[in-house]
Amino acid sequence: MRAHFIFSRRAVVEAVRGRLLRHLAAALCVLPLFAAPAFATTIERVVSPGGIEAWLVHESAVPMIAIDFAFAGGAAQDLAGKGGTAHLVASLLDEGAGDIASKAFHDRLERKAIELSYQADRDNLRGTLRTLSANRDEAFEDLRLSLTAPRFDQADVDIIKDQVLSTLRRATTNPGEAASQRWWQTAFPDHPYGRPTDGTLTSVPLITANDLRDYTHRVLARGNLKVAVVGDIDAEAVKAMLDRVFGALPELSQLTPVADATPQGLGHTVVVKLDVPQAVIAFGGPGIARKDPDFMAAYIINHILGGGAFTSRLYEEVREKRGLAYSVYDTLLWLNHAALFIGGTATRSDRAAETLSIIDREIRRLADDGPTADELAKAKDYLNGAFALNLDTSSKIAALLVQLQLDGLGIDYFERRPELIKAVTLSDAKRVAKRLLGEGLLVTVAGRPDGVVSTSAE
Repeated sequence: MRAHFIFSRRAVVEAVRGRLLRHLAAALCVLPLFAAPAFATTIERVVSPGGIEAWLVHESAVPMIAIDFAFAGGAAQDLAGKGGTAHLVASLLDEGAGDIASKAFHDRLERKAIELSYQADRDNLRGTLRTLSANRDEAFEDLRLSLTAPRFDQADVDIIKDQVLSTLRRATTNPGEAASQRWWQTAFPDHPYGRPTDGTLTSVPLITANDLRDYTHRVLARGNLKVAVVGDIDAEAVKAMLDRVFGALPELSQLTPVADATPQGLGHTVVVKLDVPQAVIAFGGPGIARKDPDFMAAYIINHILGGGAFTSRLYEEVREKRGLAYSVYDTLLWLNHAALFIGGTATRSDRAAETLSIIDREIRRLADDGPTADELAKAKDYLNGAFALNLDTSSKIAALLVQLQLDGLGIDYFERRPELIKAVTLSDAKRVAKRLLGEGLLVTVAGRPDGVVSTSAE
């Protein structure tokens, strides 16, 4: 099965999850997919003899291969009291595997310039592999070992735990971390989404090597796996790779069910007191699910409000007119069990109340009145031509293809996307603006903001 899509030089990547954008940072494997102003590239659905599926973009002009993959589960599968387990697993999967201890494993990767890394977010444990095509056999073997025979040697576990704890200690004095953590804890009390994905100073010391092994046995399985491959490798070689690398994993995962949730605390403000000169603000509320028919209208509304960088209402009112902040943003975030509208900014402590008032006013105004016809037309024009400018490396393309699979959007999404945007009417936009922005916000502020007080229990 194949799908064809057109990339334009003037396009920029769709602002999807924060967790996806972090995966799009690597730029090792640059492919000349954009040498012409626009042309068609093929996404091919490949299924191995063992039944493992991947989406493939075959591009042989540069002798490199990028593989991106994700296992459903993530930090939401951490056991109670053991928050940070998924994060530790992701940090340790490349710290030795099989008969190869940590230092030798890293030397083996570096000798052939193989990049292997893992990351855990709330819903998924993701991995990336980057290699020269000449070294693909060794790279595939290293990947296989890391997934099927991680060592979790106690010395390595202790070192990584110490590093994580050091990072967590520094975060206690970071206002951005404090505002974000308190927002999630308040929005999702007694739910896995309310736990820090990296764990806490209390939970991380309790995690053992056996906990890490138990996590991999429960989560790493073929049945909850999504894979994308981009680069100098054909479909037949991809099929062989899929069975070789992933074939020995269990067929089915043993995931603990996670309840659907909506953010709590709407209409309230929580102040986290820190002795810092700035006030960092996090705000958010219910969003719209990725597969909801109203999603594209919500995406356009988000762009108009604060997702459009230099053209957004929040940027204009908060930064350009008043100079209250260097940046201010909002975005849609969709998780497996919650959909969110979230944003943030940082400002001087003595201007925090004013900044919050302006943000609240602009959100209410857009909810009540909707966008103007001119705003809608400009946003649609931009988004219709602004999808792929940053998809200039195999790493970024592979990461996006995995995300599309996780979201269940179909291999033909690139073909359908322009029409989905075009179909949004002004009436749709006004209705969805009220739906998206009309339910109120939960706000957390870290620092010593003048004139801002908590209106709910801390």
